[in-house]
Amino acid sequence: MKVTKFLVAVALTASLSVSGALAAQGQSLENASAKVQNLIKKNDLKVVDFEYTKKAVKGGTKTTATSILVDARPEAQYKKSTIPSSINIPDTKFKEFVVQLKDTAKDKELIVFCGGWKCGKSPKVAVMLKKEGFKNVVLYQAGEPEWAKKSYTEVSIAVAKSVQAKNSGLLVDARPYKKILQETIPGAIAIPDTKIDSLIGRFPSNKDEKILVFCGGYSCTKSHKIANKLIETGYTNVSVYAGGLPEWKKAGLATTASGASKITTDSSDTKPKFSKNGVMLGLDEGTVDGEWIKKLILENKVPANIQIVDVTSKEEFKSGHLVGSINITAGDLTAKELYEKLPKGKSIIFNCTAGGRSLEAWTKLQEAEYDLSEVFYFDANIDCKGNDCKIEVNEPLG
Repeated sequence: MKVTKFLVAVALTASLSVSGALAAQGQSLENASAKVQNLIKKNDLKVVDFEYTKKAVKGGTKTTATSILVDARPEAQYKKSTIPSSINIPDTKFKEFVVQLKDTAKDKELIVFCGGWKCGKSPKVAVMLKKEGFKNVVLYQAGEPEWAKKSYTEVSIAVAKSVQAKNSGLLVDARPYKKILQETIPGAIAIPDTKIDSLIGRFPSNKDEKILVFCGGYSCTKSHKIANKLIETGYTNVSVYAGGLPEWKKAGLATTASGASKITTDSSDTKPKFSKNGVMLGLDEGTVDGEWIKKLILENKVPANIQIVDVTSKEEFKSGHLVGSINITAGDLTAKELYEKLPKGKSIIFNCTAGGRSLEAWTKLQEAEYDLSEVFYFDANIDCKGNDCKIEVNEPLG
């Protein structure tokens, strides 16, 4: 009798646990657009949360992570900031990038993410991966935006070069001190991971200061250990340059051993630059200056000669969009069709919810060799309910 009661209790506990998990998932899905919700439900995709993903990332490197993290955003966004250990498989270049998984067991867990709850790229790539035969594909639909707010990110050599050249953040070498004395990236300070507890006082008192940690390459966990410690201590803007000193040297960049004279810095004119129609140019190719256009949008002062083109789906546009914008779902069109639909005689600024689709729209026209002297994209996270929009400008690589 006691055994029967015990088994019933275990069964009830398990049932309640599963029900709670499903309820939590359902509550989270409310943040997603109708299109994303439909993709998830139609394809029976499981959605996991931050804590689940964090456990999978584990040590932060591809060799220590227990699952394979797949970033479904465009390559340019992946290089700016991604979840540690991730590989990049953009939905628009799936066949080209999926070869990275050619030797991966079909039952290996793949966690796919993109630019947040309204981003449809992750469920699209998840479905494609399932069609390739992968049996254990899940979504971290909150994606890179939530991760970046709660933990540290991984960045590419382009970001590391920018931080070093502009002195826009604190560079930290996590390798043993003797190694650092031999050679490091100019400007970096020495904080070996084994000394982090005793040297924590050397970090900035401002917990929002940008900190970029590196060590001995993609298989090195030292930088990840320091990054995790900094996050635990309350620092909010921490990244790991996973390629580290080996990739830096391979790229022919200066080190303390090769001579500071080889360091490349941006000596270009720092004055704002404008297109012929008066659009302030961003630092990255094809971008409009994010803060400039954001200010004009929020003050409802976008000039009449500028047309903002929302490249999201009709459903997303209907649920919310920037005032004065028009909708052209660029992903459904060829370069020629897209270009012909653009208003003539105006400067065009593409936008979407996380910057990925607007970048792709611009790139589509660039690859087709259209005149883009007055065509740009807005690299920002935009969340609109009706015309009430929250805009977070993404930092340029410069």
